[in-house]
Amino acid sequence: MEIMELAAQLGQAIKKDPRLVKMEEAKVAYEKDEKVQALMLEYNTQQIALAEEYKKNPVDEKIVEAIEKRLDQIVSDVTSNPNFIALNQAQEEVQALMETVNGEIEFNITGKRPCTHDCHSCGADCGHHHHHDEE
Repeated sequence: MEIMELAAQLGQAIKKDPRLVKMEEAKVAYEKDEKVQALMLEYNTQQIALAEEYKKNPVDEKIVEAIEKRLDQIVSDVTSNPNFIALNQAQEEVQALMETVNGEIEFNITGKRPCTHDCHSCGADCGHHHHHDEE
């Protein structure tokens, strides 16, 4: 079997994984959330207004401050929205799955496990400079 055929089969299997299904559902819920979409539209509009203000000479610092304050509030409102949080968590789970899959492929090619963030899985043989605390 050719590599690309195997890759296609792997992709189809991953697509059926519950983590992928969950992410797609979270994405749909996020996109259908009218509050979030209205906030994103306003965010873009405020960004344009801010860019226009910066083109002026002199720049009105009070307008800039007001727009930046509103942008911060929009970001806060979006990032605290349950649909945003659910999508973000689902995306992180999918990212972790993809890293695991890629690690398994790499292991089968090289015979070595890729270094994780804590460097314990690689037996300090990943090429990173390891610091050992000596007491």
